Amino acid sequence: MQPSQPGLDITTLRRLVRPGQNTAGLVDRIADHLDAHDGYVAFSGGKDSLVVVHLTLQAEPNVPVVFFDSGLEYPETITYLDQVAEQLGIPDGIEIEPAVPDLLTLLIRTGTWGHHLPNRDFPDDVRTTLITQPAAQAHRRHGPGELWGVRASESDARRRLYLAALNHHACGCCRAGRRDRAKHGGVITRRDGTTAFSPIWDWTDDDVWNYLARHRLPLNPVYDKLRLLGAPDRALRLTSLLDAHPLRHGRAVWLRRGWPNVFTALQEALPRLSELT
Repeated sequence: MQPSQPGLDITTLRRLVRPGQNTAGLVDRIADHLDAHDGYVAFSGGKDSLVVVHLTLQAEPNVPVVFFDSGLEYPETITYLDQVAEQLGIPDGIEIEPAVPDLLTLLIRTGTWGHHLPNRDFPDDVRTTLITQPAAQAHRRHGPGELWGVRASESDARRRLYLAALNHHACGCCRAGRRDRAKHGGVITRRDGTTAFSPIWDWTDDDVWNYLARHRLPLNPVYDKLRLLGAPDRALRLTSLLDAHPLRHGRAVWLRRGWPNVFTALQEALPRLSELT
């Protein structure tokens, strides 16, 4: 979690902050969502989805928790899955749904990463391979519902997605504004018939960090490692080791500094990787 200054324990202070969200109401909404749609919790290994897993287990202790493995995950993340399952008491552990083909195979196929290979556009179906297909497998096992930790403040696209869904709802059953957001916000209905709900869709970064501290939840060790390497807050995103599209936030730099053996192995398959560091 965020590092403490000498004489000041930030984590302890965060535990004392009064909750800014009605978590009891969120747990009730999660229970209603599961009653209506069944489904699972999508766990990325990051802080946001950890909060959602913890909230959901309060509504349904036997809820399935699923991790989509791109094939290019931080080594610590795979080990961390077992830690979360044990500490939070997930009965059947965390299910791992692998991408087929894996992300490294997709990156090699583009030719962009080799010096003497033909350069091809990245396949348009990368999202299908890494997310849509694994999610479809999980839905077939567990039902059309999904709980995830995607927040509106993370990007303009996500904010517009949630606001559009909220405006589309407009059922007139409650007053517009804060009450409407509390009752219907965070729900996305997809064309394939699945329904995703993010209980923390309108939370701030501080809301998330404070919740994690208050409940003493085990944070992925990659966060601390990135901070020790000097990565800024904007770079603390636990996705794959490499982005499928142009790298952001200097990810290759942090990878080379913090995981040199992994970087070297990847460079053999992706020779131009060193040009980004």
